[in-house]
Amino acid sequence: MNLTLRIWRQSGPEDPGAMHEYQIRGISEESSFLEMLDVLNEELFARGEEPIAFDSDCREGICGQCGLVIDGIAHGPEVTTTCQLHMRSFHDGDTITIEPWRAEAFPVIKDLVVNRSALDRIIQAGGYISVNTGAAPEAHSTPVPKQDSDKAFTAAACIGCGACVAACPNASAMLFTAAKVTHLHLLPQGQPENLPRVVNMLNQMDEEGFGTCTNVGECSAVCPKQIPLDVIATLNRQLGKAAFQGV
Repeated sequence: MNLTLRIWRQSGPEDPGAMHEYQIRGISEESSFLEMLDVLNEELFARGEEPIAFDSDCREGICGQCGLVIDGIAHGPEVTTTCQLHMRSFHDGDTITIEPWRAEAFPVIKDLVVNRSALDRIIQAGGYISVNTGAAPEAHSTPVPKQDSDKAFTAAACIGCGACVAACPNASAMLFTAAKVTHLHLLPQGQPENLPRVVNMLNQMDEEGFGTCTNVGECSAVCPKQIPLDVIATLNRQLGKAAFQGV
């Protein structure tokens, strides 16, 4: 495959940045998207040019570090992580536009790499269980309805990649925050701190500069782990309870 790549280049947070165009030839359709970028970087390095900075770690669709906006879509044309996107999703002669996540809360570090520590700070504000539960009880002594456990595991699948933020026209982190709230809310261990958790995490989300949710639904549509939109409804119900109880 021969491709034209339009890639965002930015030397640092204060640099205005700009799109740069590159030609790349002989890419196998079986290559992953990140492998294609690796090939381009090898060519740039051989020519004495600065390689393109982009994030990746596991390259197995687990860690969520590889997020890119590809042709205007978070993670690209397939509902998967960027590292699991393969070049067979494109065609010979295509022009592909590659950008970093675009959000005030995700400042660009360099090129396609953004600082997503705002998501970590939302977790630190309440996405954990700190109550003293004593010794671990026998597993079957606290029954959890299967419907609740299934929903909890579905919400817990969130890998914090930030695609929901990148896809949302408001740059809201509501799907991420709701997934973290929901998977703890549905389990007995998470109940004692449930309402303060909701309030603290939402306050932190606002403080980080994320936008508000207007139920566009793009967040769930691009989520590589297919977190359902109804986790946001769960969070809103818990927020209503917290307001009613004066938390």
